[in-house]
Amino acid sequence: MQNWFFRYKLHHILFWICYHLLWLWINIGNLPDAYAYLFLGAFPVKFYGYIIFQALGAYFNLYYLIPRFLYVGKYKTYIALVMVTILICSALIVSGYYLAPYFSDLTFEQIFGRRPDQFLLIFATNAFPSTVGSMTLAMSIKLGKNWLETEKKRLALEKDNLETELKYLKSQINPHFLFNTINSIFVLIHKNPDLASESLASFSDMLRYQLYECNDQEIPLSKELHFLENFIELESLRLNENQTELQFEINHASAQGANIAPFILLSFVENAFKHVSKGKTQKNFIRMCLAVKDHKTLEMQIENSRGGDTNSPSSGIGMKNVQRRLNLIYPHQHQLCIDSDHKTYKVALTIHLP
Repeated sequence: MQNWFFRYKLHHILFWICYHLLWLWINIGNLPDAYAYLFLGAFPVKFYGYIIFQALGAYFNLYYLIPRFLYVGKYKTYIALVMVTILICSALIVSGYYLAPYFSDLTFEQIFGRRPDQFLLIFATNAFPSTVGSMTLAMSIKLGKNWLETEKKRLALEKDNLETELKYLKSQINPHFLFNTINSIFVLIHKNPDLASESLASFSDMLRYQLYECNDQEIPLSKELHFLENFIELESLRLNENQTELQFEINHASAQGANIAPFILLSFVENAFKHVSKGKTQKNFIRMCLAVKDHKTLEMQIENSRGGDTNSPSSGIGMKNVQRRLNLIYPHQHQLCIDSDHKTYKVALTIHLP
């Protein structure tokens, strides 16, 4: 019943009746007098004239004039036709005044307190202002509704675009990660086949996590840190432990109960392993400290030594992607500070977790 009522726009009839009743109530001063004025005399003819002709004028404006002229930029034509519509509707409303005496024993002057030859006065003081007000109200409601629907669609489209972009950025992480890890195991096969077999099993667990356990927008931080530690263990196999100092402090206890977007932290660790110096005549190191304060604020500092290269590690695809993801997922909820020179590369990341 409710769907049928709104499908055929029957609620519009109720709107127009209530609109004119409200103004009648305001003009007369109290509801009983308004009821007597409307239903115990000859006034319903005039009242129905206001409802019918103003509704017709409003809908003609909304569903014909606005789409046909206003939306296509024909402003002068639109304004002229709206004025003509208002004038015609007002004139038709005044005709209802002259029909009232036929449904009553009273004369025109007795009913309305005016002479029948005062058409223009009734037109100018009653019908015309009321018609302008009703059409303005109807137009405001319609345009406001259209704006809300357009804004809702825009926000939905923006959300879809952001989700699409996030999925694209996340998918770009996978080939980079796969290439580095497979290369690490390949190198290890020739050095230590048994360790390579164990590493391959760990790599399998990491792939399982990547494919099946991190498809949500947020995952438990504890799982992400476990994945990160497996990644560090595999990447460490590629470095000479006698030449490179590796120091990773990860506070698992503080991470309990916290959630984070998957692979946000990986790119920074991956970047450190990729660009750490490997020279025999200098101090090579990767140091990282990660903890969560009050279960809400994640703080990570990671630093690595650099060789003689002049290219900034932050210019790579992985770093650009993670910075973009941070801006999309944690807008105004993170601080990222990158400091580098020819010897060291430092990253300080703070994320205010939801």
